[in-house]
Amino acid sequence: MSTEMPIETHPFEPWLPKNARLLMLGTFPPSPKRWCMDWYYPNFMNDMWRIFGICFFDDKQYFIVPGEKRFALEKIKTFLEEKRVAIFDTALRIRRTKGTASDKDLEIVEPADLDSMLRALPDCRGVLTAGQLATQIFTEHYGITAAKKMKMGSFVEFMFEGRSLRLYRMPSSSRAYPMATEKKAEYYQRMFDDLLK
Repeated sequence: MSTEMPIETHPFEPWLPKNARLLMLGTFPPSPKRWCMDWYYPNFMNDMWRIFGICFFDDKQYFIVPGEKRFALEKIKTFLEEKRVAIFDTALRIRRTKGTASDKDLEIVEPADLDSMLRALPDCRGVLTAGQLATQIFTEHYGITAAKKMKMGSFVEFMFEGRSLRLYRMPSSSRAYPMATEKKAEYYQRMFDDLLK
C-alpha cells in the first residue's frame, strides 16, 4: 500500500474584487485542522489579519472576535472590498510531503492560473507574494530575475500584457518567521501606502 500523501485541491474560491489594486498571493492554506475560519490565513497563530489591524486601525486585535480564538470573517471581507485587495494562492493543487503547511514540505502538483487572475483585475497595480515558495513560483512564471536581489520591503517592476506592475517582497505573516508582528506591519504599511491610500 502506498504511503504517499494525497493530492489536495485549493479549498477556497479566489477573492478577486474587480477594482482591486493589490493582489496578495500565498502558497497554499494549512490543513483544515489548523483553521479557525474557512478562508484565507485561517490559522489563528498566523499574523496576517493582525498586521492589517495594526496598519489600518492601529489595533492588532481589530479583526479578532472578542474573547474567542478566531477572526471576524465578514468584517475582513467587507474591509478588503473597501480597500480593493484581492487574495488567492500560487498553488492550485499540492501534496504535503510531511503533512505540514511549511513551504519546504509542499510539492506543487498544479500552479494557479496567475495570468487569468491578473486579467480579472484590470486596476491591479501591485502583487504581494507572501513566502519564499510563492515568490519563486510567481517570479519563475513571469521571468522576474531581479527579484532574487530584492531586499525585504522593496519591490521590482514587471510587465504583464502591456501593464506595468510591482512585485513586493514582504516578511511572512507566519509566526515561524522570526520578526515581531509590529515590525512586520511597518514593512506592509509602506506597500499599503503605495497602493491603497
